[in-house]
Amino acid sequence: MSPQTGQPVLTIDLPAIAANWRDLAARGAPGAVAGVVKADGYGLGAIEVARALRGAGCRHFFVACLAEGLALRAALGAGPMVAVLEGFAPGEDGDAGLVPVLNALSDVAAHAAAGRAAGVARRAILHLDTGMARLGLDAGEQARVMQDHGILAGLDLIYAMTHLACADEPQHPMNAAQAARFTAACAGLPAMRRSLANSSGMFLGPGFGSDLARPGCALYGINPTPGAPNPMRQVMRLDAPVLQVRDIPAGASVGYGASWVAQRASRIATVAVGYADGYLRSLSGRAMGEFQGRPVPLVARVSMDLTTFDVTDLPDIAVGRRITVLGGARCTPDEAAARAGTIGYEMLTGLGARYHRDYLRG
Repeated sequence: MSPQTGQPVLTIDLPAIAANWRDLAARGAPGAVAGVVKADGYGLGAIEVARALRGAGCRHFFVACLAEGLALRAALGAGPMVAVLEGFAPGEDGDAGLVPVLNALSDVAAHAAAGRAAGVARRAILHLDTGMARLGLDAGEQARVMQDHGILAGLDLIYAMTHLACADEPQHPMNAAQAARFTAACAGLPAMRRSLANSSGMFLGPGFGSDLARPGCALYGINPTPGAPNPMRQVMRLDAPVLQVRDIPAGASVGYGASWVAQRASRIATVAVGYADGYLRSLSGRAMGEFQGRPVPLVARVSMDLTTFDVTDLPDIAVGRRITVLGGARCTPDEAAARAGTIGYEMLTGLGARYHRDYLRG
């Protein structure tokens, strides 16, 4: 299906995502490497992304919530592990065969009791909090399980996992502290495979290797090594159509609040994308788009459905042409995020529903 007139086009490069996974899988040896596809595949389409990753060899997937897990299982069929990070009540997944992440002792008790009642150990992942202080068994709950392994009867714990809080800061002491806490906690539990590193954690060195790495952002081209060159391929591009080109004299203002005033006679292109589409208002007057590889500065405020660019020096921009507003060499998600005062994750996961999505498949 072709885009409608005036509709922005979000192009997602599935082979690039698969290539990013293969690169990470090579780093993850000898452990396996999962694909984190929560938040609709970081805004790029969980089903399409997961199918591409499965084609590349990925056999472990993580989602955030039960609804995401059920949709992914229906799309992938039986076989790949689909784990739900926020967990779910025993039996709530029906016959989908999803793997709950157990984030508290109450989760452990509920799933263990269900397994004992059914006479079949229930597969699950045990989440140990080592410093994030969000989800996961806290130190007191871990101590109780270490003292009484019988608490785990009725469970088939396929992994123990933890989540690194500061992996994108390689020198942060929290990284080594969490790794040490995780090792100590696992030593006091029944033997099971371990899952430690997220995207940035995979670049921290051999001390952060485990049986299963869980990259997310790096799959989608976000730099897992901030401050160093990005080792990942870019995987998306957002092109917004020009709805109107207007000539304005020096001294004329543009947009809400008259916040931008032309210092010279200028040409302003209005494109069909705004904060309702996830193109952040905080990019106002800060972002840079591209047209045929040339920079196009954003001027004035981003409004709900429209954004304006100064195209004075690009006379070949006309109505119907498209300006790349995200995903070009000068406007990667990381670079746009830096201009907006946020992170690349937010730039991707906030992508709206009005785009025509074009999936490149090879």
